[in-house]
Amino acid sequence: MTEPSAPLVQGVVLGGTGGVWRVRTDQGETIEASLRGRLKKSNSGRRADGSLRRDTVFAASKTAKLAVGDDVLLEESERGSAWAIAEILPRRSKLARREPGGGQGERILAANVDQVIVMFAAAKPEPHRRMLDRFLVIAESNELTPRIIINKVDLVSDDAVHERFGAYERIGYEVYYTSTKDGRALDDIRSMLAGRRSVVTGPSGVGKSSLLNTLFPGSNLRVGEISESVNKGRHTTVGAVMLPLLSEAGGYVIDTPGLREIGLWSLPAGELDRCFPEIRALRDQCRFADCRHVAEPDCAIRAAVRGDAIDAERYDSYVRLLTELDDDR
Repeated sequence: MTEPSAPLVQGVVLGGTGGVWRVRTDQGETIEASLRGRLKKSNSGRRADGSLRRDTVFAASKTAKLAVGDDVLLEESERGSAWAIAEILPRRSKLARREPGGGQGERILAANVDQVIVMFAAAKPEPHRRMLDRFLVIAESNELTPRIIINKVDLVSDDAVHERFGAYERIGYEVYYTSTKDGRALDDIRSMLAGRRSVVTGPSGVGKSSLLNTLFPGSNLRVGEISESVNKGRHTTVGAVMLPLLSEAGGYVIDTPGLREIGLWSLPAGELDRCFPEIRALRDQCRFADCRHVAEPDCAIRAAVRGDAIDAERYDSYVRLLTELDDDR
């Protein structure tokens, strides 16, 4: 009589290198597992004679590529000495980019993401709104909800920080003004992160780790250090690691140190206006359906900029990014 196979265990991929992946099970245990060989190969894209098209972009695009944040099923070896990832469960969302170096495939940076948290400092380092706009566009292009945290607000006046970032609130973005020094908005941010899988990104020096450790004591989140160690010795500019949050509601923080390097490579220039909510709301009022909102007549967007309905700095970011996309073609 055949012995029944061991039940599969569900977990989420926290990170990994060299073919070994760290997976956190639903029971809270973190184990190391390899990827089953059959999952590394494409079972799609067969030719008419039944042979696999393994040497084409199409076949490569059908090959399972494990990513941080993937929900997986694990199986233990018969001897109980090793674990393997037997199945990658369907993704509900992803943060993706085109393969670097002019590649045609897609690289998944993080899977099953609920939101992208863009963190900037009010000062030290000096914030640059065009960089903030780039982060927001990356989130919008992946159809992920972006939220903004402005840290170190104790270093500037309330009037100054709201003057600089108030435009984003008027657009409809959730903006959290906080400081670990005086504790303002910490409860709101804790609630916003708890129970969700959040990509947290932003320039270096804005206080990501210190803020997260203040919010979730004992988590010991050393975001930058972990990312650096994960990517050491690898021939890649993009890596990611997911860290569990110590809270009753659970949740994870995903650090993607290469988010800035994503650029906008996978975004067609004609789709850029959809990634600016204030432009998206008015784009259908332009005279031409394919209006680029730069020099075309009867452009509702440029009229809104002249009438202060659209922030001039945001429009400038749009034009600069549009030029970048044109140059990248």
